[in-house]
Formats: sequence, C-alpha cells, structure tokens
Amino acid sequence: MENRRLREAVKEASGRLVLAGVITSLLTFFVTRAGAQTVSTDLLAKLSLSGYPSSMRPPDFTARTVEGQTVSLAGLRGKVVLLNFWATWCQECRPEMPLFERLHREFTVQGLSVIGINAREGTVAIRGYAKELGLTFPLVLDPKGGINAAYGVIGLPTTFLIARDGRAVALAVGPREWGDAAARAIIRALLGEPTAAKTIR
Repeated sequence: MENRRLREAVKEASGRLVLAGVITSLLTFFVTRAGAQTVSTDLLAKLSLSGYPSSMRPPDFTARTVEGQTVSLAGLRGKVVLLNFWATWCQECRPEMPLFERLHREFTVQGLSVIGINAREGTVAIRGYAKELGLTFPLVLDPKGGINAAYGVIGLPTTFLIARDGRAVALAVGPREWGDAAARAIIRALLGEPTAAKTIR
C-alpha cells in the first residue's frame, strides 16, 4: 500500500515538473517574440528608417579594421549592431560620424556595437580621418568593395540596424539625425530585447 502511494506521489510530482517546464518554455518563447516587436514602425518612421520583415538576416562578413583587428558579424551576435557604410570623401557622411561616436561611447557597455565599413579607401586616409574627428569605434576596411556589394550599397552614407538575435531591423539610405531623441529611443528599444532564445524542442 505504501509503495503504491509512493509511486503515485512521484508520478504527481513528475507531472508538475513537466508542466512547469512547459510553462517556462512558453514564457521564454512569447517574451522573445514580444521582444522582436519592441521597435515599432512608428518609431522607425520618426527617423525615416525603412523596416525589414522579422525573418530577414543580413549577410555575414569577416574583415579587418584599420587597427588590424578581425571583425565578423557572426562574432557580434548578441549585440545590437549599427553598421554604417561611409567614405572620407563623402560630404554627407561627415556630420554623422561624431554622432555615431557619441552612440558608441554612450551605449557600448549596454551592448551596442557601432561598426563603420569604409568604401575602398586605404588605411592612411582612414586613420587621418578618424584622428581628425576623434573616432574610436571600429572602422573596417573593404578595399575591393565586397561587403558594400553584399549589402547592396549604392550610395553613401548607408546605415543598417541589426538586433541582438541577428535579424535586420532597419535601413537608412542617406544621412539621418542620429543624435536625436528618436535615434536613442530606437537604440534603447533594441538594447532592451533579449538575446536569441534556444530553439524549443
């Protein structure tokens, strides 16, 4: 009799653990899905950004910075990435660079990674430009234009926002006011999202 009661108690406890696991998994799933919607189209519109479908993934790349460090998009997974395509000769790029530097300094600790992809220029020109403007965020070399081509960049500046889970969020062709409250609100919303959850089996 005692053995039967013990088996029933163990069975009941196991059932509760399974139910708790299912509830936890469902909560994780819905929190992640909710996080994916934290940046509304209205918020993007305030900075005139074009949004992407949630399933869109930007092309991966691996390249070196002017300081000789290797940077890859895959290696930045879990961070919010602001990917800016620029050149020293681009007049419209110049006012944006100090604004990106401010975002870099303000939000790096929270998980923002500002990356500048230069268009077909040499190290000397890029270093001189960075020194003049006081830029400290990574400036990536793209001497053959391969990364620019992979992203379909046809004009400068062009900027992409990529979420922690690796999905493409928004695109800006041409300059934007990255120092405005709207830009900071978008960055904060993306930083507030959870990182990619493990696949539920």
